[in-house]
Amino acid sequence: MAIKKKLRVGIIGADTKASWAGASHVPALRSQPTLVLAAVATRHEASAKAAAAAFDAERWYADPFALIRDDTIDIVTVAVKVPAHRELVLAALETKKAVYCEAPLGATLAETEEMAAAAGSLHTAIGLQGRQNPSVRRAVEIVASGRIGRLLSANVRATTFGYGPQSPSVYDYFNKAASGASFLTITTAHVLDIVEAVLGNITEVDARTELLWPQIELIDTGGTSLREVPDHVDLVAKTSLGAAVSVQVLAGVAADDAHFVLEVRGSQGTLKLTGNHVAGVQVGDLTLSSSVAFAPPDAPVFRATASTAGDFWNGAAINVGEVYASLARDVLMGTSDTPGFVHAVHSSRLIAAVERAARVGERQRHLA
Repeated sequence: MAIKKKLRVGIIGADTKASWAGASHVPALRSQPTLVLAAVATRHEASAKAAAAAFDAERWYADPFALIRDDTIDIVTVAVKVPAHRELVLAALETKKAVYCEAPLGATLAETEEMAAAAGSLHTAIGLQGRQNPSVRRAVEIVASGRIGRLLSANVRATTFGYGPQSPSVYDYFNKAASGASFLTITTAHVLDIVEAVLGNITEVDARTELLWPQIELIDTGGTSLREVPDHVDLVAKTSLGAAVSVQVLAGVAADDAHFVLEVRGSQGTLKLTGNHVAGVQVGDLTLSSSVAFAPPDAPVFRATASTAGDFWNGAAINVGEVYASLARDVLMGTSDTPGFVHAVHSSRLIAAVERAARVGERQRHLA
């Protein structure tokens, strides 16, 4: 693709203190020939200035809405806590800019549907980046080609270090129902999104959730907090391509046991996707293997360097980089291939279905 211009990106939430945006979005943008980090915004002048200096952004804003109103910005990225998404996203959509928002899009399904409706035909991207991994994309091609035959069954085992018996206080909001950012809406949603990318949308689901650690230790303060959301899920599902799928997602798993495995069995062959990032399948790279021959997956736009190899968030920019590359192509070429806010609605509805299935299952177990 001939580069006629560089699209200017403004990131809301790019601070220097353990922010997801700083670990993933900023390095992902640096790897993009068609994008440039034009501005960053936080809620405070000191942190905004520090972020601009650390990330080599052209401008900084202590008011996120000032960044949104900046006429030189082409793409607004919203990477803040979920309850703040709605106001910022709706403001950005009013300017007719492209918007990339972290998942989940809304704190509730109603908010997600509202933002998707407001987006209309504008270019949007939702932070369900795992499906953009090159190995996932190649797995999709293998299944679509029919080389492993009729889909029969699949088994998924996934982990995350989060939602265990301990937590830093800065992440305690993930344990609260009102935050909209929970084990189901984040960790489980990312896992199921990859399942759907490869095997087709889930059409039937039965689930069981558990709250294994209702009281957690805040490791940096010595205090305790109450978890209000499930931290374990088992589910069985049927997909539109006919696969019967079993999924287990484990929380609070130590780094040396971190894993993601998606095993697919077809009538004429098998394929497997594997990963081992401690933070979950959406963060790190994935490896594809199959009983049938396939072309190697494309090289990711972003590649982790040796200098970041020991970092906790190493690899976080790989899949985010693929989202930015897809969004840039859409904006520059007028296409609409990047999963956006309509896809976010689908994901939110699926998680709502999982929650309903779990509640029904709980009533049935108590009646048994």
